[in-house]
Amino acid sequence: MITKKMYLGWNEIEMTVIEDRLTINSALLKREVICDLLMPEDVEASQPLNLLLLNDGQEIESLKIKQTLQFLYDNNSISPLVIVAIYAGEERLQEYGVANRPDFKNRGAKADTYTQFITTELLPAINDLLPGQEFKTTAFAGFSLGGLSALDIAWNNAQLFDKVGVFSGSLWWRRKEIGKGYTDADRIAHAMIRETADKPELKFWLQTGTNDETADRNRNGIIDSIDDTIDLIKELEAKGYNRPADITYVEVVGGSHDAPTWAKAMPRFLCWAFGK
Repeated sequence: MITKKMYLGWNEIEMTVIEDRLTINSALLKREVICDLLMPEDVEASQPLNLLLLNDGQEIESLKIKQTLQFLYDNNSISPLVIVAIYAGEERLQEYGVANRPDFKNRGAKADTYTQFITTELLPAINDLLPGQEFKTTAFAGFSLGGLSALDIAWNNAQLFDKVGVFSGSLWWRRKEIGKGYTDADRIAHAMIRETADKPELKFWLQTGTNDETADRNRNGIIDSIDDTIDLIKELEAKGYNRPADITYVEVVGGSHDAPTWAKAMPRFLCWAFGK
C-alpha cells in the first residue's frame, strides 16, 4: 500500500522547492519506508526532470538539502530534479552494504532485499506518482555505509541509473577482520568491481574528508578512507573508466565524517550530476 499527496501545479514562474512525503509499506523489507520528496513547485510542464535517490534520507535537514536546492535554482545552476530521500530503518547495518556479500560480521545480509525494494517497489511507486515522466538523468547517492549501498545498487543496476555519488563511503567493507588474515584484496566493493565481467554505463562522484577518520592500517601516512577511495578509483580505471570524464574525486580539506562536511560538498555534487 502506498500513501501519497502530491502537488504538480507547474507554471512558467521561478522555481520554488516544495517538500512532500511518500510512504511505502514494503512487503520485501517488512517495514514502513518513509521517503521525503523535494521537487520544484513550478516548472514548465514540458520540461524534463531528473531524479536523485538518496540513502539516509532522515538526515536531509542536517544536510541542508532543501536550502541547497533552492540556492542552486535561484542561481540557475541545475536542471529541475526530484529528490527522493529514503529513511533508513532499524536494520540499517543489514539493509545497507553489498548485495549477497556480507562483511566479516555478517553485516549487510539484507542488502539484496534492499536492492529489490529500490528496483521493484520504490522506483515503480515514483513512476506512479509522476506518470509518463521520463527522467533525463537518474542518480543514486549516499553517505558512509549508505554511499557503499548506493554504489552497489547503481553498479549492479546500471540500466536504471546514470550516475552515483559516494560521500565518505564505507569502502573498507571487508570479508576478513584486521589481524585475522586480512589483505586489501578482502575489500568487498573493490572485489565487486574487479570481478564484474562487463563495464556498466555509469559516471562516478566520490568524496572524502581529510579528517574522515584517523585509522591508517598500512601505516603509509594516509587515512584509510582516502586510501580505500583512491584504490576504488584505480579499480574503475582498470575497467576502462577515465578521469575526469567518468570519475570525479573531491577531497575536502579539514572535512570530517559528518553531515556538515557532506552538506558543504553537496552543491558540487548536484552541479556535477544535474548542472546546466
